[in-house]
Amino acid sequence: MFAVHLMAFYFTKLKEDQIKKVDRFLYHMRLSDETLLDIMARFQAEMQKGLGKDTNPTASVKMLPTFVRAIPDGSENGEFLSLDLGGSKFRVLKVQVSEEGKRNVQMESQFYPTPNEIIRGNGTELFEYVADCLADFMKTKELMRKKLPLGLTFSFPCKQTKLEEGVLLSWTKKFKARGVQGTDVVSSLTNAMRKHKDLDVDILALVNDTVGTMMTCAYDDPYCEVGVIIGTGTNACYMEDMSNIELVEGDEGRMCINTEWGAFGDDGALEDIRTEFDRELDLGSLNPGKQLFEKMISGLYLGELVRLILLKMAKAGLLFGGEKSSALHIKGKIETRHVAAMEKYKEGLANTREILTDLGLEPSEADCVAVQHVCTIVSFRSANLCAAALAAILTRLRENKKLVRLRTTVGMDGTLYKIHPQYPKRLHKVVRKLVPNCDVRFLLSESGSTKGAAMVTAVASRVQAQRKQIDKVLALFRLTREQLVGVRDKMRVELEYGLKRDTHPLATVKMLPTYVCGMPDGTEKGKFLALDLGGTNFRVLLVKIRSGRRSVRMYNKIFAIPLEIMQGTGEELFDHIVQCIADFLDYMGLKGAQLPLGFTFSFPCRQESIDKGTLIEWTKGFKATDCEGEDVVDMLREAIKRRNEFDLDIVAVVNDTVGTMMTCGYEDRNCEVGLIAGTGSNMCYMEEMRNIELVEGDEGKMCINTEWGGFGDNGCLDDIRTQYDKEVDEGSLNPGKQRYEKMTSGMYLGEIVRQILIDLTKQGLLFRGQISERLRTRGIFETKFLSQIESDRLALLQVRRILQQLGLDSTCEDSIVVKEVCGAVSRRAAELYGAGLAAVVEKRREDQGFEHLKITVGVDGTLYKLHPHFSRILQETVKELAPRCDVTFMLSEDGSGKGAALITAVAKRLQQARGEN
Repeated sequence: MFAVHLMAFYFTKLKEDQIKKVDRFLYHMRLSDETLLDIMARFQAEMQKGLGKDTNPTASVKMLPTFVRAIPDGSENGEFLSLDLGGSKFRVLKVQVSEEGKRNVQMESQFYPTPNEIIRGNGTELFEYVADCLADFMKTKELMRKKLPLGLTFSFPCKQTKLEEGVLLSWTKKFKARGVQGTDVVSSLTNAMRKHKDLDVDILALVNDTVGTMMTCAYDDPYCEVGVIIGTGTNACYMEDMSNIELVEGDEGRMCINTEWGAFGDDGALEDIRTEFDRELDLGSLNPGKQLFEKMISGLYLGELVRLILLKMAKAGLLFGGEKSSALHIKGKIETRHVAAMEKYKEGLANTREILTDLGLEPSEADCVAVQHVCTIVSFRSANLCAAALAAILTRLRENKKLVRLRTTVGMDGTLYKIHPQYPKRLHKVVRKLVPNCDVRFLLSESGSTKGAAMVTAVASRVQAQRKQIDKVLALFRLTREQLVGVRDKMRVELEYGLKRDTHPLATVKMLPTYVCGMPDGTEKGKFLALDLGGTNFRVLLVKIRSGRRSVRMYNKIFAIPLEIMQGTGEELFDHIVQCIADFLDYMGLKGAQLPLGFTFSFPCRQESIDKGTLIEWTKGFKATDCEGEDVVDMLREAIKRRNEFDLDIVAVVNDTVGTMMTCGYEDRNCEVGLIAGTGSNMCYMEEMRNIELVEGDEGKMCINTEWGGFGDNGCLDDIRTQYDKEVDEGSLNPGKQRYEKMTSGMYLGEIVRQILIDLTKQGLLFRGQISERLRTRGIFETKFLSQIESDRLALLQVRRILQQLGLDSTCEDSIVVKEVCGAVSRRAAELYGAGLAAVVEKRREDQGFEHLKITVGVDGTLYKLHPHFSRILQETVKELAPRCDVTFMLSEDGSGKGAALITAVAKRLQQARGEN
């Protein structure tokens, strides 16, 4: 028993001594945590350099865009071919992807050899050989009569400008075919396939093996957004935000980046950790000075590193009693599979003895222990270096997503990772230590990167088909110049109809005279009360105007109009308005004051004078009974009488559009048009009295409230109305009315978007085909969301957050489509506004007999003010459709309440002038 303990002690001591001896000899190969964190930071800097347009040419880590923009979502289906060229064998596959989200893949494959004379010969012969193998496979599988899409896995650094194109930058591993570098490998293979007349194949995707690995794993786990290969060579890819990739046009969405991390350190960034053995190995390689990171990590080189170390140790008398066999001098005699075998948990020492004996050596027990430890240090360093670079990628992903903690999956492949008994465990442990704020799942790619190439092809086919369907929907909202000219001309016809006595009853654009006959001239002065009713909020204002100095001071208070009041009785509505006036006068200490009052009433009214307005119909959600057909000024007077607390002089009833024009006209005498682009849509302008047949008199001008929201109610816009416009109209409070407004105004744009999103989701093009209950709710998609989503400053991550508030679990691709839908709807609205406005300014130019007209448009409304692109598109459209009009747009900062006070002041001034006359 004692002898057994003694032997165990001896062996343990022997093992400790040998390990210490090797540790001292290979001191520079042992990397501390601090060193690994430093390497991680260096790799992050290299990634940034590779992504930058200016810095990429000198970057060693090339960060190549792959044009793979989406991972599988489970809806892929069909038959695909896949080729895998990049290792010691060449493989052809037929991949059947099942439909209906079952995520089922069936594969049939065939391996073909890649002889040295082919991979190191002429490039044309290499691709002809690949085409011959493909033809052989298709004949064997009876696929010759089928037209199938193909994905090519090509495991070498390529520069891609699209998914189906790739220029070879350099051969790696053992490939050296002449005349291929700097050429498009897809074209080369396509040319080779043309020689087989019965071969009908479309190459849809060129994929790096690392990308293939990520896509294979992403099919099983949607969280997978990184692919890593640790095999003959080593590389990694990951999904990067487009906004960070300066090498590719566009900021939307994500794209897979093939890092080509094997070249990390080619610029000298890793010289402090490279050893004499790394340098010796590099000098004896096919590509000295290149792929230095790969040469410290991958399966092609680890066995050779071990051989060089053993040879040096033997020469130094530290192994085999200083004896060296001839086999130990032969390059490539120790392979990575030998390293893996020597590190096996129980059989490792026995395997080591056998391998060393086969090399013609006579190892002692101590030699076997030492050699096994050399293998451990070399492979552990490989895992450590891989972990540091992978940790840098995971950190970048987490920072891109602005997350405190990242949950993600890394797809893994490669013979070294698969066959080495300790490698995966070591790699996982170091990664988790370097990035404790990332929850990482490592998923082995069972079917290899070739299935991934088929998956990329399947995704490309799906995206292509979906893109066609989405474009078909968006095309409905793209108006041609001819269509916009048509809208402009039809609007002009309707303007004329509305002004003429005979055609006015049939006109959809009502052209209501406002009896506002003058613009402010700067002599207005006094205190005025103004009311502003046009939405869910009601404003009461006190406006003080000082003459001569164009100085206006305002005090106001906002009151809510509850839905039950908006849709109750007329008496309740006007009693509520008077209650708000009373509260304001109390608040301002003006309870007994006699003040002239201007009433901004933003609904279609027929006026017989400036202080009389008969409501034609409610819009914007108002439905108070017993009001339509009644004079709203009389209703306000009656409500004031019922309260019996104060007496006010109601001088003018004004549309908000007219108020906007007057506010801007106070600052700019060229202002003759008022435009509202907000909850509702309307426009007014100063018309020549001689053209207004509804009013007596031919002298001077009068402001016309067009009420253009009803344009198209006669069917004249049906050629550009979509099914979505019709759905919005049918679900509104006033079906068949205000059709132009329903295509242009803030109250409806969000609802149009909602209808489109529902349709696209039903077609399986959005949100994985799942319509959330909230998306089914009318009005849930407010127009403010369009403004937020279309903001240039907003990253897609924030777009996804907005959609999540609406109960929509969107992918990055979904967010891009939603942004496109919002853009199409708001662009059409702005263009329609521009076409309508072009009709008005052209009419003003012709009426005044000018060759060229200089005119200002006063504008108000949340859509114009808050939407990031609306105002620009509107202005560009007017410029194009009314080229002889120089139109200035002036934002009405103070709104229509100030305008009502100014109209009241002008009316008072004109009254006094008439009295004096």
